[in-house]
Parts: sequence; structure tokens; C-alpha cells
Amino acid sequence: MLLCLIPSAALSLAGPGEELIVSERHRFSCPESPNCVSTMAATESHAIAPYPYQTSLEEAKAVLKQVFGQFPRTELSREEEDYLQYEIKSFLFGFVDDVELWFDEATKAIHFRSAARSGYYDFGVNRKRMEHVRQMVESKL
Repeated sequence: MLLCLIPSAALSLAGPGEELIVSERHRFSCPESPNCVSTMAATESHAIAPYPYQTSLEEAKAVLKQVFGQFPRTELSREEEDYLQYEIKSFLFGFVDDVELWFDEATKAIHFRSAARSGYYDFGVNRKRMEHVRQMVESKL
């Protein structure tokens, strides 16, 4: 009888475990290295404000896709209903930066994380890029 209870207990835990994985993805934390910015960063040196939007989620996503489509060496690597992930390669050495955007419909805010995949310093490239994106989208969102 005990053996029958163990598999059902494991199955009942599978649902909540999957939810935690989704929630973890949206935390957007930064490592200690200075090559990352995030709207959900724990430290001031990594912190950056989210992009507010007043449009529908679909329109906000379309605007961000259009803006990132203008950047050279940029590839959309993953898209979900409320999430976009881009890989951006540097011109000279082809280093990859990862940009993740999460559209929080409840607060009408686009949270994001932009980080170098390797190395320690990025000379402010990720922060500059995301502030440039802010300037490009602020009148459209």
C-alpha cells in the first residue's frame, strides 16, 4: 500500500515544481561581475529601471522585436507569450551577450536582463544598449 502512495505523491509535486522553474526564470539576477544589468538586480551597480508600456502585450512585443531587429548581429533565440530572448554578438571578437525580456502584464512593465555570456568587464555595453533601447521605445509603448 505504501508503494502506491509514493508515485502519486511524486506526481502531485510535479505541478508546483514546474511553476517554480518558470518563476525562477523571471528573477533575472546578475552575477557579481560588472558585465550585467537587470531590472530585478539585488545590487545598485547592476540595477536598471524596467520599460513601462501602455499598449497591449502583443503590441509591446512587436515594438521590442522591431527595435532589436535593427541591431546588427542580433538573433531572436527564444519567444514565448510573455518572453523574448536575444543573442547579440560583438563586432570585433564575436562575444555573445544575452538579452532576456519579460512582459509583466499585471504591472505593465517590461523587465529585462542584459549580460555578457563570458568575460568579466563589458565596459558598460549592456547598460548603454538597454538605455538606447529605452530611448527607441519610450514614445511607442
